[in-house]
Amino acid sequence: MSASLPGARALPDSQYDLATYWGRVRHTAGITDPRTLLVSSAGLEQAKRALVSYKQGEIKEMTPELWKAKKIVDSTLHPDTGTPVFLPFRMSCFVLSNLVVTAGMLTPGLGNRGTIAWQVANQSLNVAINYSNANKSSPLSWSKIAQSYLLAVGASCSVAVGLNSILPRLKSITPSTRLVLGRLVPFAAVASAGALNVFLMRGEEMRTGIDVYPVADKTASENDVASLGRSKAAARMAVGETALSRVLNSSPIMVIPALVLVRLQATRWLQRSPRYTTPVNLGLILVTSYAVLPLALAAFPQMEKVKADSLEPEFRGRGGKDGLVVFNRGI
Repeated sequence: MSASLPGARALPDSQYDLATYWGRVRHTAGITDPRTLLVSSAGLEQAKRALVSYKQGEIKEMTPELWKAKKIVDSTLHPDTGTPVFLPFRMSCFVLSNLVVTAGMLTPGLGNRGTIAWQVANQSLNVAINYSNANKSSPLSWSKIAQSYLLAVGASCSVAVGLNSILPRLKSITPSTRLVLGRLVPFAAVASAGALNVFLMRGEEMRTGIDVYPVADKTASENDVASLGRSKAAARMAVGETALSRVLNSSPIMVIPALVLVRLQATRWLQRSPRYTTPVNLGLILVTSYAVLPLALAAFPQMEKVKADSLEPEFRGRGGKDGLVVFNRGI
């Protein structure tokens, strides 16, 4: 992220008002813009150099070109480490990466083996995304990662297989209702296990705490702001909000495409050409995913600011501007 670049002058957080929900939506839409995936290593370095020029005072004010450079850097680099996030696990690739797994989960006639295989693939992707975008001040050991991964996979597979086994036993429901419920099964497993995955993969943060920093005055240098220590209360807030944002993201994707597809399947066009059902479903999921992702991620700011007095006693009275501290919630 741009804050990790050298230079005494602080970059503005965003060209939008992050104190408002709509401002965060517009900011998040930039970070999740899939076009940033097309930027080469040379393009990233050029963007970093442009921002360094601003931070070192060589450029006096933000320009459209600098805002574009900041968008590239913020969507590519991890805010704690300053290193690029592996491309398939960036939030700008979140929809595309998940679409591959979604296509597999929607394959007709999977059976229990196929269901389990694709749930394993889905949770493997979730683990990689959550790990890659988590707060890095409390890193997980490999043993903890393996343990969390196995628990997440077990939970998602249990939900998916359990729902698939229950559905045929529901004799009183109509065929149309059964069709809708059948479409919702994969996503019910994704939604429930996705939230659990966040808690499992980021459990170490809640056990040891995450770094919190005083909110600096705009005239202060970013390099002068040191960590006040680790807060478990901040970690619980960060992990809980991230888990909730995952549910907010997956719920519309779980419901809207399935219900629209049922309506489309009643049309003469899909009845005559059933081979288009899966492509249409994937298209609906893709459109819904891109529309929903910024709305869900913007529910909470990534760089969370809270009153220092709301954390543990050792942080009381130690806040920066307006008594606030800030920490990286993760995405």
